[in-house]
Amino acid sequence: MDIQTLTVEPRKAAGSRAAARLRKQGKIPGIVYGHKIDPEPVVLTYKEVETQLHHGAHLVNLKLGGKTQSCLIKDVQYDHLGSTLIHIDLARVDLTERVTLRVPIELKGTAKGVADGGVLRQEIMDLEIECPVASIPDSIRINVSDFALDHVLHVKEIQLPTGVKAMSDEDAVVLTVRVPLARAETPVAAAEGGTAEPEVIAKGKIEEEGAAEEKK
Repeated sequence: MDIQTLTVEPRKAAGSRAAARLRKQGKIPGIVYGHKIDPEPVVLTYKEVETQLHHGAHLVNLKLGGKTQSCLIKDVQYDHLGSTLIHIDLARVDLTERVTLRVPIELKGTAKGVADGGVLRQEIMDLEIECPVASIPDSIRINVSDFALDHVLHVKEIQLPTGVKAMSDEDAVVLTVRVPLARAETPVAAAEGGTAEPEVIAKGKIEEEGAAEEKK
C-alpha cells in the first residue's frame, strides 16, 4: 500500500472564526486522537486533503513536529452545501492492528440480465469491513457481467480480498437484477376511462333537483 505523507502544523486558535481564516488561507482544521495520547488540534493543507479523499485514501502519514505517525481518516465534515471541506478527524493507528471502517462498493461491467429487460439496482453503496490497517482496500469491486435476470447478491456472497472480513449483515441484499414492475390500470379506469363515483354523485344531485321542482 502506498501511503501518502502530509505535513501538518499544530493548531492554536479554535472556533468558527479561526477556522474560516484558515480556509481562506487554503488550510483546513483537524484533530488527531487515539492510542491513549491527548488529542492534537492540527492544520492541514486543503488541497492535499482533498486530493487524498478524491483518490479514496483511508490511511495517511502525518508529519508533525519532526515525527511521522500513521493515521486513519475517521470523519470528514463538509459545509451545508456538501461541497467544501470544513474539518477532518484522524485516528492514530499501528500498521499491524486491525480496524473497522466503511469502504465504497464499486460495480464493474454490465449485467447480462440487463439485455433481457432487467434493471440492476444497487441497494448498498458501501460495506463495513474489518482488516489490517496496511491492507485497507480503496473500494470493494464487484464484477456484475455474469449476473443474469433475477440475480440477487447478498453480502455473504461478495468475494473479499485476503484478510478482509465483512462486518455488515451477511444476509443484506447488495444488488438485484430484475424486470421493473409495471403500473397496472384500475379496471374501472381501463374500461370507462375514469372512475364511476363522480357519475353517481352527479346523478344523485340531478334527482334531488328534479324532486325539488315537483314540490314547487
